Amino acid sequence: MFSIIQAAGWPIWPLIACSVVALALVIERMISLQRARVVPPQLLEEALAVSSRGLPPPDVVEQLAQNSALGEVLASGLRAAGQRGADSQDLQAAMEGAGREVAHRLERYLSALATIASAAPLLGLLGTVIGLIEIFGSQAPGSTGSNPAQLAQGISIALYNTAFGLIVAIPSLIFWRLFRARVDGYVLVMELAAERFARHLAQLHKR
Repeated sequence: MFSIIQAAGWPIWPLIACSVVALALVIERMISLQRARVVPPQLLEEALAVSSRGLPPPDVVEQLAQNSALGEVLASGLRAAGQRGADSQDLQAAMEGAGREVAHRLERYLSALATIASAAPLLGLLGTVIGLIEIFGSQAPGSTGSNPAQLAQGISIALYNTAFGLIVAIPSLIFWRLFRARVDGYVLVMELAAERFARHLAQLHKR
């Protein structure tokens, strides 16, 4: 591996840095975007059952908020329902605000991963251009014959950087699309759950 890095020359070091950052982002997002951390399957039903006879105490609401991202949205509705004079619009506005904040947190680092997926091929292209410069430099007019060592070095820089740029970009793009689709699905689930919970709290408030 070290011999490959040596053969690729200095342009490969930015690509190595991008690959390390992309790997860290992928691992972090895979952990943070687990379904149990965002939208636990039975959480909405549990929240409906707990609040079916009235608003739960503050410690239960706080526990719900710390449960997951969906729990944070549902807890914001319970807090709004506990305020004096709150109506259905206030409940909906509170849950929508919490939902936007949660959605923004779910999208964290996705733009960085997309940037790496877009920049890695360009960095590989830069290495390719530098390798071609090395090749043409070895064949410059007026030089005493061709320099095989410089020619081989230029070819190595060109090919290795092109390949490594694609190796970094393709997985980054795949994981970015995967996480983007997962976040969109979670946001949809939270929107539907929030609408159902808002109707439940509105009916509870009328009693």
